[in-house]
Amino acid sequence: MQAQRLAWAITGSGHYLRESLALLQTLQEVDVYLSRAAAEIIQQYGFQAALNATGHKVYQDKTASSVPVERFYEGHYHTLVISPATSNTIAKMAYGFSDSLVTNLFAQAGKTRVPSIVFACDTAPELESEAPKSHMVKVYPRAIDLDNVAKLKQFADTQVVEDMDGLQHAIMQRLITAHAIHAHDGLHLEELPAS
Repeated sequence: MQAQRLAWAITGSGHYLRESLALLQTLQEVDVYLSRAAAEIIQQYGFQAALNATGHKVYQDKTASSVPVERFYEGHYHTLVISPATSNTIAKMAYGFSDSLVTNLFAQAGKTRVPSIVFACDTAPELESEAPKSHMVKVYPRAIDLDNVAKLKQFADTQVVEDMDGLQHAIMQRLITAHAIHAHDGLHLEELPAS
């Protein structure tokens, strides 16, 4: 029985993008999905080498129907991570839109009851975020951005995290659970009599 993998989607934000890529480098059995904006931002921030260093297979948003989402129906993934998640992506997900690769991944994860972990960029009235060329800028999320994050927190099988420690902890907990389930299912398969 093949082990399920982690799906990790990246949207077009530099907010903790460097740290997200560093965390990705520590993980195994991951498929990475880039929104069109994410592909641009990774180039703009000079992070292509960091993405390549993860060693994971990378899928880009190049099809209108988001073909890769079928992997959720085939049972390939135990968890979807979206990090970082822009306010635009959060707003679309909070209101049920699935018109891009990342929002479609989130919708299909929900429809197949695959848990999602979302690192939202806009989680407080005032934040510091990394801009291109490695300098920090002050960001002031709007009330609607914070409201959309709060709305997304109410979704079933969805955990919204607000910092990198929370993201790492949530992923580790999911990996422990997924491996335990896989080991348990494998044990039951071995116990079945041969036909």
